Parts: sequence; C-alpha cells; structure tokens
Amino acid sequence: MYPNILTLANRLLELTGVILKNSKNKQVLDKLKVEQERGITVKAQSASMFYELDGKKYLLNLIDTPGHVDFSYEVSRSLAACQGTILLVDAAQGIQAQTVANFYLAFSEGLTIIPVLNKVDLPTAEPEKTVKQIESAFEVDTSNIVKISAKSAIVDGVLKKGDKIVSSHSKTKYEVAEIGIMHPEQTPTTSLHAGQVGYFVCNMKSIVETHVGDTFYHVDAPVKPLPGFVPAKSMVFAGVFPIDASDFVRLDESIKQLILNDSSVSVQKETSAALGQGFRLGFLGTLHLDVFRQRLEEEYDTNVIITHPTVPYKDEVVIRTPADFPTPAEIANKVKSTLEPFVSATIIFPEEYLGSMLDLCSSRRGEIQNYSFIDETRVILTCKLPMAEIVTDFYDHLKSRSSGFASFDYEDAGYEESSLVKMEVLLNTQPVDALAAVMHRSQIESIGRDLAKRLKAVIKKQLFEIIIQTAANGKIIARETLALVSSTPFVAAFQENRDMVDRIKTEMQGVKQMFMNELEADKGDIAQAMKEAMDVNGIQVNGVDRMAAEPYLGAIARLVPAVGPFMDWVANGGADMATLILGDLLGNTVGNILRAYDEVQKEAVSEVFGKYNN
Repeated sequence: MYPNILTLANRLLELTGVILKNSKNKQVLDKLKVEQERGITVKAQSASMFYELDGKKYLLNLIDTPGHVDFSYEVSRSLAACQGTILLVDAAQGIQAQTVANFYLAFSEGLTIIPVLNKVDLPTAEPEKTVKQIESAFEVDTSNIVKISAKSAIVDGVLKKGDKIVSSHSKTKYEVAEIGIMHPEQTPTTSLHAGQVGYFVCNMKSIVETHVGDTFYHVDAPVKPLPGFVPAKSMVFAGVFPIDASDFVRLDESIKQLILNDSSVSVQKETSAALGQGFRLGFLGTLHLDVFRQRLEEEYDTNVIITHPTVPYKDEVVIRTPADFPTPAEIANKVKSTLEPFVSATIIFPEEYLGSMLDLCSSRRGEIQNYSFIDETRVILTCKLPMAEIVTDFYDHLKSRSSGFASFDYEDAGYEESSLVKMEVLLNTQPVDALAAVMHRSQIESIGRDLAKRLKAVIKKQLFEIIIQTAANGKIIARETLALVSSTPFVAAFQENRDMVDRIKTEMQGVKQMFMNELEADKGDIAQAMKEAMDVNGIQVNGVDRMAAEPYLGAIARLVPAVGPFMDWVANGGADMATLILGDLLGNTVGNILRAYDEVQKEAVSEVFGKYNN
C-alpha cells in the first residue's frame, strides 16, 4: 500500500473537476513507482485545468515540481515555462531551506510570486509567525497572503496534427502525428495554442534526437530559438556497471531511455579493470543518484553495481574519476594546483541547535559566512562547504544533530585550491581501480584505516592469505590481513588421509626402484625393439614389439595399483582439494609424490631414447 497523501496539486485538480473526489486519487501527479514508495516528488508533472469564474472559463496550466535540492533542475526548467508561481509555505513548519532556494529561482525569472500558507487548520500551525518569516526572508508584501488547507512554453502560433515542424537543435524535420494536453493523463486535442501546455508525438527515430529546451517551428516559418534552459551541472559522479558483463548493451539502452525524461544526468562510457565496461554518470546529488538506480532496477529490470560517489576535481582539466587524477610525480613537476568544488549552503533550524550546526559545519571543513534569526526561535545559517563533504553522510548527521528539524539547501560556489591526494586500495599488492578515491590530505589517515577495516569485514576468506592495504603518495596508510580459510571439508579430508599419503609416498619410492632395476636389465631389448619400430614406421612407435617391451610395460602396470588409490582420493575431494594439494600447505608431501611419478616416466623414456641415440 502506498501512503495516503493528498497534495495541494490533487486538491487543485479536484476543484477544477479534472479528477473525481475519491480515495483513489492520491498522488495523481506522482506517477513513478519510486515517488509513490518514497512519498517524494522526483519529476515535474503538468496538468491542464479548466475553471469557470463569474461566467468566464479559464485554462490553467499546473506544473507540480519537486522540493528536494537534488531535483532543483526540474524546478528551474519548469519556471522557464511559467508566468507565475505559488510560494507555498507550511504554516506548521515555517520556511525551509528549499523554500529560500526556489524563491530566488522564481525571482530571477521575473515571475509573479503568490505567497500561500498551507495547513493553517493544523493544531500546530502558527500562521502569523510564518507570515513574519516570509516578510523577513523575502521582503514581499504579505497583506493579501492566501491561507489555505489542501485537505478541504509556447510563445506564439498554433500547432495542429499533421503540421510539418523543424527542430532548432538538430534541424531535423518531423510530422506531428498526435497532439494533446495532460488532463492529467495524455488527452488528444485538435490543436495547441499560445499559452497552453501540452505534448505532441512525432516521427523521431532515435533517442539522441531529443534535446531538452529545444524550439520547434513550422517548416515554412523559421524563428530564432528561444533561450531554453541552462544545462544542469552535475555535482556528483559515480561509475555504473552491469553485474553481468553480457548485459552492457542492455544497460546502455536502459540509460538512454531513462535520461529522456531526466536530462540532468550526464553520461560517459568508462572501463574498469575490476568491473569491466560501464558508464560514468553525473548527478545533481546523492538522492538523485539513488533514485536513478532504483528506477533502473524497477522500470528496466537492470541490476547494476554503483561505485562510491565522487565530485569533479580540477587541475588543468576536470577530473571526474580517480583514474584521471595526476600521479605524485605529475603533481610535483607539472601540475600548478589542484582545485576542489565548493557549495554555498543554507541551513534553517531551531535556535537550540545552533551550537551543533556550527560544530557540524566546522568538522566538515566548512567556512561559516553568516547566521541570523528569521523569527524568535529559528536561525538561518549560510556557510561554504567542500562538495565532497556533503555527498555521503552530511545530510544524515544534519538530521541527527537537529532531531530532524533542520532543512538544508545548497548551490554551486565554484572551485578553490585544495591539497588533494589519491588514495588507492591494494589487495595482495595489486591496486583495485574501482575502490580508489580522491580526498583532502587531512582525511587520508582516518579514512584509510577505516576503509581497510571495513574491507576485512566484508571480503570472504579464501584458500590463500589476503593482504589489504590503503596507500597514498607511494606510502602505505593502513594494513589488514585476512587469514586463509582454516576449516573446510577438503582440508578435513586431507587430515583424515594423511597416513594414506605417507604410505603411498613410501610405496612409490619402492616401485620406482623396482622399475629402474628391471629397466636396467632389459633396456637393451627395449631399445632394439624401439629402433626396429622406428625403422619401419619413421618416427611412429605403433609397431613396437610388445614382447620385447614387456618389462617396460610391466613396470608401468605395477606402478598403476600404487597410484590408483591416491588418484581416487584426489578425485573424490573435488577441484578445491586438488587446488589445495598443489598448494604450499601440502607441497612437501603430495608434491613429492607427483614429481616422483613424473620422474619415473621421464627416466624411462630417457633411458630408452638415450640408448637408441647412442
């Protein structure tokens, strides 16, 4: 069962008659499974609403956008298609960090902003206090603020089915096969006019032809492309690899399909020595990454391995993967400086958590820029933080230290010089590229030791010792040793049969001596038989006289009974036993037996051919 949530968007759709007022219409615009399961909005969705007032019918185009900072690109591109926006503030929770960020996005677009207080009927609502927060934070007129409870870009022209249109981006021509509005599902219409929001279907043949923010025009009426949207800037990068290498093509197609409606994801092919072929994907944040992974698995049935997220560092060029990071020699001789991305963060929280929030930011190499009270009890704090510090567990610690009351938002603040180091993970002295990471020099010791301990806990024991090391700048930071497996069925089997091994070894030595004695007595006859066979058949030995070679064959036959029990024992132990037998643990015992058996054959052949050659 999905959570029973009635959003403001649903309420607007009910009031305008787009959907019926019943229990089935919860989260109508949250269409993705991941949205319904998590109770969040991931993709901006639109719906056309018809509303009659004073005998006049109006067409309203609603766009419901996400609130989380990782999906701010959905908000910015939606605002580019709007004339106005509702600044919705929860009367019980007050202004959140995302509210501040989205206000300035709308303000920069020059949109009409209508402040609205929601949930004013809740017992914990403080509408007057929230109004003062809006006045203090945004300096907007709140005299006509709307108090509610949700519980109770085409510029000009007409587009019709059959029209011939051209893409400004690719210059490719298309024919409109279907046209319609979202009501809230796709509803075909005869045309779309200026000011309406809708969709059209055309004969695009490939995913690569699509471009978010593209301008289309009629074939006989070219126009200057609209400004479009500012391309999303990826803040977090991670490697995505198929679990099965044969699924690479399928993963490629799945990613292409998924980025059709999530153009904020950047894609580059990548090859890892440990994981094979895959992709280096760029995201707006770690939640964005996690939602993308979940959609790959649920919507496309694609199982993937995702590497640890990293941020894009710089020297002379952007460094998106640890593999691209310069070596210590290059840093010393060629690279002038290494640069790290920073963000400008906004945190809003109750005043009693001020000390905890200052400590958290300082512990993450943050620079406190300002903090002030937006009302009697709430503080707004701004600081500059390294991007690498917030892509892992910063948000978890923020919520933990503020008892869940703090809200957080950030925006790009450019690059600054930083002392960066690449840390590698070595398994038995061999580097594992998928586990390498770039970090600040001050973190090498703590992260290196912690990572080595974590790897020791998760790597399974093998038939050999595994040495786990973390290293940076050619120096070992930490070392952990994973002992070889100490008790397995085939080791137990060896212990039980150790007496048999010793007995076989002794018998082999006796058989070898007996065989060599008989061979010495009869080697003349054997050599003559071999010579006659080779004279007749060239280098073939098929014609050898079995009677003359009987002592040789007899010795081999007597060797087999002694070797048989040993070979049966090895066979019954399986492949793992065979591997162990050939290893160092049993080398002195079993290895000698196998070598003795091999030497018997070699010496026999040498004696025969030595006599013949002489």
